[in-house]
Amino acid sequence: MGATSSLAVMFDLLITGGTVVDGTGTPGVRADVGVTDGRIAAVGELAGAEAAEILDASDRVVCPGFVDPHTHYDAQLFWDPHATPSSQHGITSMVMGNCGFTIAPIGDQTDADYLAAMLVKVEGMSPTALSLGLDWNWRTFGDFLDRFEGNLGVNVAGMVGHSAIRRTVMKDDATSREANPDELEAMKTLLAESLDAGGLGFSTSRSFTHSDGDGAPVPSRTAAADEVEALCAVVADHPGTTLEWVADGCLNGFRDDEVDLMTRMSLAGHRPVNWNVLSIDAARPEDYRSQLEACDQVAEAGGKAMALTMPILVGMNMHFHTFCALYSLPDWGEVMNLPHDEKVAALSDPETRRHLETRAASPDAGVFSRLTGWRLYRIGDTYSEANEGLKGRLVGDIARERGQRDFYTLLDIVLADDLRTVLWPGPTDDDPASWIMRQAAWDHDHVMIGGSDAGAHLDRMAGASYTTQWLADCLRGQKLATVEGAIAHMTDVPARFFGLVERGRIAEGWHADLVVFNPETVGAGEFLLKHDLPGDSPRLYADAFGIDRVYVNGTCTIVDGQPVGSLPGSVLRSGTDTETVSIPADA
Repeated sequence: MGATSSLAVMFDLLITGGTVVDGTGTPGVRADVGVTDGRIAAVGELAGAEAAEILDASDRVVCPGFVDPHTHYDAQLFWDPHATPSSQHGITSMVMGNCGFTIAPIGDQTDADYLAAMLVKVEGMSPTALSLGLDWNWRTFGDFLDRFEGNLGVNVAGMVGHSAIRRTVMKDDATSREANPDELEAMKTLLAESLDAGGLGFSTSRSFTHSDGDGAPVPSRTAAADEVEALCAVVADHPGTTLEWVADGCLNGFRDDEVDLMTRMSLAGHRPVNWNVLSIDAARPEDYRSQLEACDQVAEAGGKAMALTMPILVGMNMHFHTFCALYSLPDWGEVMNLPHDEKVAALSDPETRRHLETRAASPDAGVFSRLTGWRLYRIGDTYSEANEGLKGRLVGDIARERGQRDFYTLLDIVLADDLRTVLWPGPTDDDPASWIMRQAAWDHDHVMIGGSDAGAHLDRMAGASYTTQWLADCLRGQKLATVEGAIAHMTDVPARFFGLVERGRIAEGWHADLVVFNPETVGAGEFLLKHDLPGDSPRLYADAFGIDRVYVNGTCTIVDGQPVGSLPGSVLRSGTDTETVSIPADA
């Protein structure tokens, strides 16, 4: 940081007296920040300087805007250009279009209908909100990005999704067979056109958890490994691009064939590949070690793989009447996907209950085993006289009163509400050993903070508040990371991974994406279900506390945790707003 004094300078914005944490991980210092034309013009002692806007940041921290590497705001931005609640929690730049789930390119309305139904199933988006909020008045990826120009409250980079490309080229066959040579060439051409238009890179999914609106595997899961590699190779010809994927191993530890494909992806694309999400549980240490060893193997072969992980336990709820993570427990899908009346009958059957409980407790549950602490479930909204007074109570306490097993008590409550009960799981991995493992992982060379899934799973989970939640934990909670370290992990680290040009730090000449927060109060509120999407559709939401101001490209977008209506955000296009990040083999 420079040091300047007694300046007769006119800035657009002058932030005075704050503790500047610049994003590099170095200790914060008391300094002023001057902004002109959307850029940081000066950092230091700026006594005597004048500005059109002066903000007194005494007793506040001034840091770079946070960068979220994994969101699904592709649809929501059309009706909510502020990308709430992420922007309220200090996010100024984000990457959307992950896991291969994008809404461009499309060939015709049948593709739009297919992709909308897929997002409803796999990403938990509201069908009503998608129907009312999207006009699908685009075809190319460039047309899609152009729709956001001048209409964003945040900076947004968009990955190009495999499932959208495959559907556009292969139509209904996209989910049932491998591509022939002509179809693969058409997909490569479509991807190249999308990257030329500014797409940030290529994203895909091979995860068993991802099914489309008809229950079939999403298109990318049907692709041959050679197709995935060939599409990654297209990325190599476009500067400032990157790769992202999700696979079975992202949940339960990678198989050898998955490590091989991840290596082939990185080497073919000459780019790092990131994957979501590294879940750390001391009860399953081998999964964690296996996943990091997979990243090591990719590096040994000359590629680069980066695991995303969350620094908090993400709040999420469960229902028995609609799709949620419980459906992915071993053998549960056979019951949970039954027609309503048959499901009710099955959950009432003693033999079925024993089978579900046994299978949930088996090693086959993998990462989903964290949902099986039945006694820790807290009852949310209820809908029957039989469940009156249970809201807010733990299943374990109710079970002891009834003299029942925890799991059977939970099922009785759910059945009394005709399956509509809202359940809040208490994670089984909220223990000291798991937190110590997480603390070690945060500074691993192959781990990056992120994975919020913000914009998806709207009525099920709320990861968008991870920034303020982690800061609160660093300042007033477990204190497993320094504030400077946490800020670096959420700003400069992801910005450098994606090659965002002159973003992620407070430095002279860099874009003025800034957050001013109160270290005494920064944090997130309780999770609430708000009906504020198109058609009054619901989403989980946590208010931001202690966020005084957020600036995007030098313009204030958030005051006291609320959007002010300004739209200074930019579409971050590859090769223009990003630079190429090399892998070890290119060094």
